[in-house]
Amino acid sequence: MDNIYDILCERGFIEQATHEEEIRELLGRESVTFYIGFDPTADSLHVGHFLQMITMAHMQRAGHRPIVLLGGGTTMVGDPSGKTEMRKMLTQEQIQQNAEKFKKQFSRLIDFKDGKAIMANNADWLLKLEYVPFLREIGRHFSVNRMLSAECYKGRLETGLTFLEFNYMLMQSYDFLELYRRYNCKMQMGGNDQWSNIIGGVELIRRVEGASAYGLTFKLLTTSEGKKMGKTEAGAVWLDAEKTSPYDFYQYWRNVDDRDVEKCLSLLTFLPMEEVRKLGSLQGSEINKAKETLAYEVTKLVHGEEEARKARTAARTLFGSGADMTSVPATEISRDKIKDGINILNLLMDVGLTASRGEGRRLVEQGGLYMEEERVKDIDLNLFEKDFPEGKLMLRKGKKVYHLVKLV
Repeated sequence: MDNIYDILCERGFIEQATHEEEIRELLGRESVTFYIGFDPTADSLHVGHFLQMITMAHMQRAGHRPIVLLGGGTTMVGDPSGKTEMRKMLTQEQIQQNAEKFKKQFSRLIDFKDGKAIMANNADWLLKLEYVPFLREIGRHFSVNRMLSAECYKGRLETGLTFLEFNYMLMQSYDFLELYRRYNCKMQMGGNDQWSNIIGGVELIRRVEGASAYGLTFKLLTTSEGKKMGKTEAGAVWLDAEKTSPYDFYQYWRNVDDRDVEKCLSLLTFLPMEEVRKLGSLQGSEINKAKETLAYEVTKLVHGEEEARKARTAARTLFGSGADMTSVPATEISRDKIKDGINILNLLMDVGLTASRGEGRRLVEQGGLYMEEERVKDIDLNLFEKDFPEGKLMLRKGKKVYHLVKLV
């Protein structure tokens, strides 16, 4: 079997490694317990997390044991990495509720049966620490000068770095030490923005335990223009179907830039690299076949095969293949509500296509709103029941955002 390190390199995951040759040899020699941490700052994981989840799945398939570490403790402090200001403070109850939702989403990709993977929560040890003993045991191993030179802190020195956040590196490093002691965890993995924190944990284990530990970071999921993927006009692309519908999730990947298709197929699916390269080499309109494959494969991993099929069917309908439209996002509106007519700007707000009348007005004035494929030109347009063929009306925002309005 190929070494998983080589597989991750070939697929484009790996950015930095603390000890490249040692890590490759270790992964080829034994089953390694490794971890990635996830702070439950929201009630769902998003596309940025998905890359890390895929990495864990690749590792597990190669015989290694993942630890999903939920940051019930670290979330109470907040990671300053890549942030221009302090994170919003959450209560323990909010953090716990978010963590429970994370668990369900991980189970789609990671097999936790029979100890094949572990789900831990750093609240179990961080919230029990005594401050002075922690400083004496852990804090003495960290140089303030060196910490301030780390990327995760440097960017915040001008805008203001709180002492609360300054502790984050110590806490994450201590997590690695605790997991090493509890589970013989030898490696921490994470996004490239976690490099400084990961090095802190590797060095702490070597100093406190006199043992070897390793760190590995992978590339952040970005577009060919260097922007983070997973953002739309409506906000983040979430893995929770209640926050981003399977159809909208599918459409996000169906509409990625041509230049990003091969990279996304490589990083976000389990398709063999031979097939990835073949699909990535398609030119012109043929690249749409690769985009459809990408959208289907990623949606299948996140939402299941049935939802992926429904989303693909709905998308094909909207682009002219004539299938059913059950998966297109839809909103039901009472017939009584439109009995005396409803203004188009109010309708857009009611179904969630715009956040305000001002946004709707700009959309219409810029020619970006369509009603049953006819461009809407009048911001004073009022709609009545007769304007809903068979009790339905298809709205389109821009080129790709569809929404079906149903009368009930």
